[in-house]
Amino acid sequence: MNSQIKSLAVETIKSEAAAIEKLAEYIDDNFEQTVNEIFNGKGRVIVTGIGKSAIIASKIVATLNSTGTPAIFMHAADAIHGDLGIIQPDDIIICLSKSGNTPEIKVLVPLIKNLGNKVVAIVSNTDSYLAQKADYVLRATVEREACPNNLAPTSSTTAQLVIGDALAVCLLKLRGFTPADFARFHPGGSLGKKLYMRVSDIFSQNNVPRVHPNDPIPSVIIEISSKRLGATAVLDDNEKLMGIITDGDLRRMLQNNATIEGLTAKDIMSRTPKTIDPHELAINAFHLMEQHKITQLLVMENDRYLGVIHIHDILREGIV
Repeated sequence: MNSQIKSLAVETIKSEAAAIEKLAEYIDDNFEQTVNEIFNGKGRVIVTGIGKSAIIASKIVATLNSTGTPAIFMHAADAIHGDLGIIQPDDIIICLSKSGNTPEIKVLVPLIKNLGNKVVAIVSNTDSYLAQKADYVLRATVEREACPNNLAPTSSTTAQLVIGDALAVCLLKLRGFTPADFARFHPGGSLGKKLYMRVSDIFSQNNVPRVHPNDPIPSVIIEISSKRLGATAVLDDNEKLMGIITDGDLRRMLQNNATIEGLTAKDIMSRTPKTIDPHELAINAFHLMEQHKITQLLVMENDRYLGVIHIHDILREGIV
């Protein structure tokens, strides 16, 4: 039984993958014209469907909105019972349907056409009512569903989703949509923080450990311990950075010296500390720490020491 489960899962994946690969053959002038119509349009994109197609329509709307193309979901059944008022004169309507002949679609499409809006069909059956009435037809044709009974919407809904993604990506490219734009629309969660949170947003909450090169080791230990960042900067009398002392430097000192008497900060400091600008993205600070196998960076701006950012600060923010 377990082997049957595995083989059926593999068969399902391969079946859907083959259906998706076939879609590349259907990208034609209709697709190009649809992208240009949306890109040059003054209105929004309204995406509609019924049943499983409505669920896919909702996801396409989310993808369009998050990549710079204003979009609204309208359920086909609700549209013919009042929600048609969502549609404004310059809006472009995308209708999703495998058969293109469902009753709700047959009622809805003439109403949209009477309003004067352009209709784009994402449809499997190109001989259907929807395909015949649409201004543009985007083929999402599948030979059969991945469902063994060829009934449950599987390959067909995946095909609709991929066509929607292709539209969104083309529009994203035309709009010159950048990671910074993406961050504006995704401020929440780790994804958003990776794109907008900077070192300055984090390190300023920390203490600012500092010692002078001639400070005795006990003073260094107290400074590192009290500031709780596992390190301290070593600054000269002009506040110029000379080096860094970490917990690791202290441990190596104790291993190599029978006594700490007479030792000062300059005797054990690392003279080439890793630093980062406060305006740098926090995720880049994390990658720099990973690269050098360290847990803190000194924050520097115009050769001025500002503080320390610790790897735990970044992890606490949920950036990684």
